[in-house]
Amino acid sequence: MNCRCADIVTPGLLGLFDARQRVIDTATPMNGVENVSLEQSAGRVLAETVVAPLDMPGVDNSAMDGYALCLADYQATPRGAGLPILQRVPAGAGVMLLAEGGCARIFTGAPVPIGADIVVPQERVTLDQRGHIHLDDSLVLGANIRRQGEETRMGTPLLAAGKFLDAASIALLASHGINIVAVKRRLRVALLSTGDELIAPGTVRSPGQVYDSNSAMLNVLLAQAQCDVVDLGVIADSPQSLHQAFEHAQSVADVVICTGGVSVGEEDHVRPVIEQRGGLYFHGVAMKPGKPFAFGYLGAELSTGTPLMALPGNPVASLVGWQLLALPFIHAMQGRHLASLQCFPVKAGFSKRGPKGRCELLRVVLDWSQGSPVAQLAGGQGSHMLGAASQADGYLMINPEIEVAEGDAYHYYPINQFAA
Repeated sequence: MNCRCADIVTPGLLGLFDARQRVIDTATPMNGVENVSLEQSAGRVLAETVVAPLDMPGVDNSAMDGYALCLADYQATPRGAGLPILQRVPAGAGVMLLAEGGCARIFTGAPVPIGADIVVPQERVTLDQRGHIHLDDSLVLGANIRRQGEETRMGTPLLAAGKFLDAASIALLASHGINIVAVKRRLRVALLSTGDELIAPGTVRSPGQVYDSNSAMLNVLLAQAQCDVVDLGVIADSPQSLHQAFEHAQSVADVVICTGGVSVGEEDHVRPVIEQRGGLYFHGVAMKPGKPFAFGYLGAELSTGTPLMALPGNPVASLVGWQLLALPFIHAMQGRHLASLQCFPVKAGFSKRGPKGRCELLRVVLDWSQGSPVAQLAGGQGSHMLGAASQADGYLMINPEIEVAEGDAYHYYPINQFAA
């Protein structure tokens, strides 16, 4: 029987976006910097703004395979005479002077000869029996020439501090000859799960035991976020065990993340232990799944202590809490520029009872068979049901007290924006 306990409205919960902004505002970016090679920089965060060491392009060069010429010279030739090809300029050649009275055969990326002011693509050129070129009348001065410095001027900012180094950013640095970059050191995160019922995957399970999926999931998510993980394993459901685990975590990590035991039941000891070893900034967020999320610290005060994020034990609630609350905090501590959440309206392909007192994040897949996307439930929506989470394309966010009506549009958040 479904007792609808999840629908009970809890007073005093923070709104999701309020909680998200609070964790971001609390984050203090790390100061540690290290120099790494370009090959080792993927996924790292720039610690310093990189200034362009040269113009890009370095010289005027051709955007096409074709012919470089002085347009006025061509227009001054007798009608039907054409221009002779007096030079050949491949990519990698030095800068030449345009031969007087003729044109140059030129290739993509090759330096445009001094004196040439247009490159005509080869498909718009006719050669006569003498090898002279003939052009049509639709010619534009400066066409198909990439001008020196049109993308970047030497001495101007190339990439700003806080930039996440992806493939395109690394290619940009390489194009300027840069092979060493200053990046933020990796964030050290202590990870622990709580629960006497939890056992490691691969071991024999007894009745009542549960395989620890949260540790496996969060290890991957933290690695994707370029964090060094100190995995403290499963901690017993006792205040003494939690005190010892938090003391050790505080000594070895910049941030502590724990899962489970964060609700308000008799066996949920995480909250009181956090309060004894530090304090709670807030506990409880008006979202479903993920309501028990807590944010606090270990130490004397929030500004100097070790930040701690307590995720719910149910795996989908833990995943959602990571994506919407913990990940932006991690990014802010890494000094990354935080992008706004991507969101756009999508019609629901189903009807559903509305959430009570909290926004609900429905795991959905997009059906494109009718040309425009329609959200369909990815499977069971329980906070313990990983099947739907593993198949979902994104979340359809339903505001409190709003009934989901088939054909109506709701806010859709793609899951791929939480990938790193």
